[in-house]
Amino acid sequence: MKIAFLIGLGSFIGGICRYLSTQFIQNKFLSTFPYGTLWVNITGCFVIGLVFGLSEKTNLSPEWRLFLATGFCGGFTTFSAFSNETLGLLRDGQFWNAAWYVGASVMLGLIATFAGISIFKLF
Repeated sequence: MKIAFLIGLGSFIGGICRYLSTQFIQNKFLSTFPYGTLWVNITGCFVIGLVFGLSEKTNLSPEWRLFLATGFCGGFTTFSAFSNETLGLLRDGQFWNAAWYVGASVMLGLIATFAGISIFKLF
């Protein structure tokens, strides 16, 4: 039960951070392009990289790893919103933006995760 509570708490915090971050970023751009979701997904990839990099380097407890990776990152990132926004771009005939969004999300997400893991390998 403790693990479920930790994951739920992390998800709660991550979801609130996702909402606030998405709104903040999206309001900076006068565009229908989903910059806010792109930002949270790339940032979430970086954070999960940090969590697993830290986990490899230190004695990060399984509870903390679940709280941060499964809970916080799970609540913070949003593949379903990414999918829905991509379909919206395609429906609106914004094929270039849809392709850029998918490519940027995947490539930048992989790079961000790698960067997060690599930070702890430097020390």
